[in-house]
Amino acid sequence: MRPLNADLVSTISLKRSTPNHQLSTSWAADYPIYVKRQKNDMADAEAICEAVARANMRFVPTKTPEQQSCLMLHRTRHLFIRQQTAVINSIRAHLAEFGIVAPVGRKGVTELLHIVADPSDKRVPEVARVCLAALGNQLLSLKEQIVEFDRMIMVWHRSNETSKRLHYIPGVGPMLATALVASVADPRTFRSGRNFSAWIGLVPKQHSSGGKDRLGSISKQGDRYLRSLFVAGALAVIRYAKIHGTKHRPWLTALLARRPTKVAAIALANKLARMAWAMMAKGERYRQPVALAA
Repeated sequence: MRPLNADLVSTISLKRSTPNHQLSTSWAADYPIYVKRQKNDMADAEAICEAVARANMRFVPTKTPEQQSCLMLHRTRHLFIRQQTAVINSIRAHLAEFGIVAPVGRKGVTELLHIVADPSDKRVPEVARVCLAALGNQLLSLKEQIVEFDRMIMVWHRSNETSKRLHYIPGVGPMLATALVASVADPRTFRSGRNFSAWIGLVPKQHSSGGKDRLGSISKQGDRYLRSLFVAGALAVIRYAKIHGTKHRPWLTALLARRPTKVAAIALANKLARMAWAMMAKGERYRQPVALAA
């Protein structure tokens, strides 16, 4: 299967036959099957025209500027977190070359930075100390920027009603709630909670044939960032349940009794995603299960 011209696909918004003539963007993944043998812009355009004429073509609502801004905030924060991890690993690796190691965690990094800042410690050569000090300053700058982004995300969360409603779901914090509101322009685009969960990549991958269902691991398709946040939220719920008891969550108790923790976390993340879709699509508030309300 040949990919289409990325610039050609990404810049096309198709006008659908609706009374208000709103612009909708179509799924780029649906086009390649309509591309003929030769790969060029003319063949790509022909494939696009053929694809959008199909009755089952999927369209993506255009996000608002506010949603795009919030999503950019999440993406930039996530980039800085990855850079922070890279800088920490670099500091540890460079000092390990001189036989200086520290325990895993924030305290270990702080100890290493104190060694770098101490000019009387002769284990670190002067040239290496200058380089490590620059990495330390970069690390502090990244941490300050991440804290500022966290504050901005919290402000955006408090100003959005849908995000505040999603926050009541166990395992869904301001980070996941704002990412959901920013990523999903129109939740009614999905026909059901399962479709929404499949879009995130939390449902089993199917390889069925001959009337026999074969389900494998999760598909891992869709938005990796949202999927990771859902799994992290599910693990937080499981960790809390193990500390404070799971008697009020019979479904989770039975699941943990027969499945490993991480497998149970994927199943719980799938459940949380369906709850979030129902609340966004129907405008409802979170209702506790009967076992918890009792």
